[in-house]
Amino acid sequence: MILASILNSDLANLSKVADTVAASGADALHFDVMDGRFVDNISFGLPVLSSLRPYTKQPIDVHLMISEPLRFAERFIKAGADMLSFHIESDSDPQEMLRCIHGCGIPAGIVVSPDTDVDAVLPCLPLMQKDDFILIMTVYPGLGGQKFMPEMLHKIRRLSDIIRRGSLPLHIEVDGGINAETGMLCRQAGADYLVAGSYVLCSDDPAEAVRSLNKPLR
Repeated sequence: MILASILNSDLANLSKVADTVAASGADALHFDVMDGRFVDNISFGLPVLSSLRPYTKQPIDVHLMISEPLRFAERFIKAGADMLSFHIESDSDPQEMLRCIHGCGIPAGIVVSPDTDVDAVLPCLPLMQKDDFILIMTVYPGLGGQKFMPEMLHKIRRLSDIIRRGSLPLHIEVDGGINAETGMLCRQAGADYLVAGSYVLCSDDPAEAVRSLNKPLR
């Protein structure tokens, strides 16, 4: 699955952005929420998601980079999230977050920042359900356009091995510095969801960018 991040897109014309994402062949939109506390940046929130929702039929993957995701989770789902992820490093209890998201009937994701060991999510795996996912950050959360951190590939391999050995119905999503080359590295390591922002939406040919991310594994 290819998810187009709208963080660095033309926020003054989100309906056009949604059209571009749909025309590119991307499978979903990726919507980053930042509160200025969990990360040193502020992006968009509930009103923007509610405004965007009527302009696209594609799934919207909402990534909460906020300190208290449990406080806001249901509101983001009601505003239009089709998938909702939160950071294991946040102040909210991850098991409560999973129960909350599942109770609203959508897939849940747990996000792991670069400085966090991927094994931090292991206690949560028994509570995760079909189509849930672990999101491995390959840049530090908070800003778009950062350079991919290849040292994060070992986390993808480790998690992929755990999922395969346990026959778990989970996905691995990767976000940060994704392009054709780094996307291939992530997929070879075991990722099946790729979040790409600037590479797709700042491209002269977004559809070709998406096709390059979907090339057969080497």
